[in-house]
Amino acid sequence: MAQTPEELLEEETDVDPNTLLGQWRSKAYDKNADKKVLQKLWQDYFEVEKGIYEILLQNPDEVVSGTVIGLADRFHVSIEVMVGFLDGINDSLINKNPIETMDEDTVVNLGFDKQLLYKNMVDARADWLYNLPEWDNIFSKEERRRLYLEQKKSGTVIKPKKIYPNDPCPCGSGKKYKNCHGRPGMPPLEGYTR
Repeated sequence: MAQTPEELLEEETDVDPNTLLGQWRSKAYDKNADKKVLQKLWQDYFEVEKGIYEILLQNPDEVVSGTVIGLADRFHVSIEVMVGFLDGINDSLINKNPIETMDEDTVVNLGFDKQLLYKNMVDARADWLYNLPEWDNIFSKEERRRLYLEQKKSGTVIKPKKIYPNDPCPCGSGKKYKNCHGRPGMPPLEGYTR
């Protein structure tokens, strides 16, 4: 069952506030923060995030690793922003990082699954990321389109077609549904509901 925005927000902020991740999430998802301040935080973050992905996607098979503070220095960002980046990429990693418990000296990795990362960017509606030109050297346009459509379809609920007793049976027998596949004990037809 799909979660409400409130449930998703609660899940994002349900982390020990004394950890690096808890500090990032309490700031980034603060319901009481000034909306303009929060909007500015996310705009700045998205620009930095884009820059890090531009670097990582140049050598997508290289597994970048280091301490949290070391990666922050490498990408010229604050520890807080690096924690936000690690939080965002974690679901796309081949080997997940211990983001809930990490500190500045925890060794983490950025070894991502290329297809999963692309799909997660699509799922997040992060067009500034899944449209980066660096993807052109990783996937063909056709492959990117296929991944895009797979991800979009994965969130689409297709309701089965309702069939009524006096409708013609979809099997093509020419009989009414109630006298064919609608009889008790008959298996239901795929894609239809009674």
